[in-house]
Amino acid sequence: MPTTTTPVDQLTPAEAVAELARLAEEIARHDRAYYQADAPTVSDAEYDELRRRNAAIEARFPELIRADSPSRRVGAAPVEGFGKVRHARPMLSLDNAFSDDDLREFVGRVRRFLGLPEDEAVDLVAEPKIDGLSISLRYENGTFALGATRGDGAEGEDVTANLRTLRDLPQRLAGPVPRVLEVRGEVYMRRADFLRMNEQRAQAGEKTLFANPRNAAAGSLRQLDPAITAQRPLSLFCYALGEVSEAVADTHWDFLARLREWGFKVNDRIRRCRGVDEALAFYHALGEDRAQLPYDIDGVVYKVNRFDWQARLGQVSRSPRWATAHKFPAEQARTILRQIDVSVGRTGALTPFAILEPVTVGGVVVSRATLHNEDEIARKDFREGDTVIIQRAGDVIPQVVAVVAEKRPPDAQPWQPKDECPVCHSHAVKPEGEAIRRCTGGLTCDAQVVERLIHFASRNAFDIEGLGEKNAEFLYRAGRVRSPADIFRLEDRHGDWLREQPGWGARSAQKLFDAIRARRSIGLPRFIYALGIRQVGEATARLLALNYHSLDAWRAAMLAATNRQAEEWQHLTSIDQIGPSVAGDIADFFAETHNLAAIADLVEQLERVNDFSAPATAGSPIAGKTVVFTGTLQTLSRDEAKARAQSLGAKVAGSVSAKTDYVVAGTDAGSKLAKARDLGVVVLTEEEWLDLIGR
Repeated sequence: MPTTTTPVDQLTPAEAVAELARLAEEIARHDRAYYQADAPTVSDAEYDELRRRNAAIEARFPELIRADSPSRRVGAAPVEGFGKVRHARPMLSLDNAFSDDDLREFVGRVRRFLGLPEDEAVDLVAEPKIDGLSISLRYENGTFALGATRGDGAEGEDVTANLRTLRDLPQRLAGPVPRVLEVRGEVYMRRADFLRMNEQRAQAGEKTLFANPRNAAAGSLRQLDPAITAQRPLSLFCYALGEVSEAVADTHWDFLARLREWGFKVNDRIRRCRGVDEALAFYHALGEDRAQLPYDIDGVVYKVNRFDWQARLGQVSRSPRWATAHKFPAEQARTILRQIDVSVGRTGALTPFAILEPVTVGGVVVSRATLHNEDEIARKDFREGDTVIIQRAGDVIPQVVAVVAEKRPPDAQPWQPKDECPVCHSHAVKPEGEAIRRCTGGLTCDAQVVERLIHFASRNAFDIEGLGEKNAEFLYRAGRVRSPADIFRLEDRHGDWLREQPGWGARSAQKLFDAIRARRSIGLPRFIYALGIRQVGEATARLLALNYHSLDAWRAAMLAATNRQAEEWQHLTSIDQIGPSVAGDIADFFAETHNLAAIADLVEQLERVNDFSAPATAGSPIAGKTVVFTGTLQTLSRDEAKARAQSLGAKVAGSVSAKTDYVVAGTDAGSKLAKARDLGVVVLTEEEWLDLIGR
């Protein structure tokens, strides 16, 4: 594109359009050379002159400002709050490996799932696991269009304006690119930049400093004012593919090469490994270099290299089967255990924790740490006054791991658990065979009610922005919100009162009311998860929604399942991944009349609880059907067969019942086949099954 020296005040609109396009392209090219290749191509003065000319043209022609304008890197107008972005493909979390054997087992699972012979290599791509904030970057026709945080994996926050300020993020991609390209990566802060920023904040009299680079990166990217983000020294590595309109590579390794060609910054420590031994060698070498790296990492991510194998492996729950994170051993430190106290969780679990002499572990000051349960305290003989070893599990959760016996004070006494709740003083019981003591106070216990409200409003449940721990506690203590349903009555009953409360005002209160109103329609998996039933996490909630489809059907079935002899109980326990223990907690929840009343009250306040079914099942002959696999399959592994059935909308059960639609019988089928015949369930051979689903 030709250079023009026409003074800005003499440019015509058409000339201004062309000049802004030229400047955007040239400045982006210089940014890539400076920030990604560390090889500047112009002097600072020449670069500054380009930016000044761009700013002057935009000031004269504000209606011509481009989406990829260099000026957007210094921040756009502040926003009221972050909009929500639904990810076209879920941003999955990773399962963890903590030992070499765990990685060998991961590769073994891949091999078994795909039915690979022992002599066929499984190539892995090993990547440093950057300790930052996961983000999604959407490009349309080569231009950056949308950026979002991971959020709950299905839905994140729109941080497009803030991401535009990052020097590492290309506004336009070099070379031919797909019409739609979603790239995923990690926003992080280099260690030296983090220390420098905290030092500057201290010199400026800021009372609060960031605890570590990861918190600093996350807090900086989630500023409502992009101009603040622009002042923070954020960096970006890209490493994964999201939605794409056309194939870009056959392997993950080749895809990383394409990322570099397009102008993205890719970590130079990433390696392609042929098998487990090479991957482990990379892991141990990187662990030795960890302290010398300019950024924080907490492990290595391994990905199956072949994209076709990744597609076959798919995902389980919220994690891909084709990737795992191998964590580094936790950092440890010694300190004094001053006191053992007990907290009460939202399900009534009493969890002992240690109050410690503050100590720094992995760059974070720790003054409290979990002791897990009273059996663990007795087994390891933790006592008040002991010198103990603590570590941050996964470099996150502090825990006490051992006593330094030779430093024990002579008067230290064994800790004795109490049989009453420290919050409501109700009886606390420890069922036989369980490690956890539980409060029997239920919804009469302040600790449980508040925690249940916090959980209900949390990001992966109803996701009510503005109703976090502090505000939930405030509204409960003020007597305005005592149950989930009260949240949806808050504006009508207490709107004027809240607007007058210190620290609130009309604007803050209205933002909360708007957030509540937006959640009067909710998906069934979120609704189930939000109830806080013991052992029912996000994955189990989704599984229940997939099997029962509607709130009415699920509620009726769970109520009937309180009778352990009922057919509904048999069906619940037959669902793959739901056994008698989980089913028992669900049934116990529905056996409590106050829980049934709370659900009914909540439903009255909602506009709709949306029905749920597996995605992408239109035209599937097995959508909504219940399938049981038994015996040895020849074409597919058992895991792959289950995954294929679920991807087509079927429900996979672990046992045969009257509600089973198909039993797929391989060789050496046993009691399940016999029961299917007794019940008159349709039995298919593997060949018949493959014909049914279209192979």
